[in-house]
Amino acid sequence: MKIAIITDSTAYLEKSLIKQHNIHIVPLNVIIGDQSYEEETELTAERFYPLVRNSRELPKTSQPSIGYMTDKLNELAKEYQAVIAIHLSSGISGTFQTMQSAGKIAKEIDVYPYDSEVSAMAQGFYVLEAAKMAEEGATPDEIFARLDEMKQSLRAYFVVDDLQHLQRGGRLSGAQALIGGMLQVKPILHFVDKKIVPFEKIRTQKKALKRISELFDEDAKKGKKIRGVVIHANVPELAEEFRDELQSQYLNVDLDISYFGAVIGTHLGEGSLGLAWYTE
Repeated sequence: MKIAIITDSTAYLEKSLIKQHNIHIVPLNVIIGDQSYEEETELTAERFYPLVRNSRELPKTSQPSIGYMTDKLNELAKEYQAVIAIHLSSGISGTFQTMQSAGKIAKEIDVYPYDSEVSAMAQGFYVLEAAKMAEEGATPDEIFARLDEMKQSLRAYFVVDDLQHLQRGGRLSGAQALIGGMLQVKPILHFVDKKIVPFEKIRTQKKALKRISELFDEDAKKGKKIRGVVIHANVPELAEEFRDELQSQYLNVDLDISYFGAVIGTHLGEGSLGLAWYTE
């Protein structure tokens, strides 16, 4: 069985990896004023943050249409027998559900949607693992079993610079955003039951990153091989500093750097920083 791997643009995979593993991308959209852009193709992260900085209102985001996804599946059916579609958490976007619906319409190919329950490069970890397994001839059931195994050890924490983005985007309650703003809190956030919720409230970014380091240490010190990624919203120097500090402490850790693109950046805001990892 020849299996295609699809994900959405919020996995923020490097173009070289997309090409190397023949990964197919369905883009989410960002609306700024009256202009709509396809994420990553028409609106890169490098262009997005300066654009929003000078905008009077926050952008809006939208998922791919069911028609777009169905057309993509029908196109893949000419070459593949099955598709594994790995998407950002269904608790913050309807993309996963739309793929489920499109899969029922596309009759010429078997579609296996997978809810990553996270986003950004944490989602990308699942995509890369699925792609490598598909190249080696694994079945959809075998791939899903491995992804579920990864999910047991995958952790993702992030700290935002301004809670207003999450609150106005409907990803965090107004009360939580108000309290955070009044106290200058830099809360550590994570995914629980597919939604973004506070993990701990910390007073400064420096202390928040120190706490995330402590959480990471709980797994890293066990000695098992860990793959992780520092993810940033237009603060590459801070991301590199954080990565290098962590990397220097452990021989069993492999840490990359990735970014929050336009869609996730719309909700987290510029200056956000995250850390995701799993035990290999």
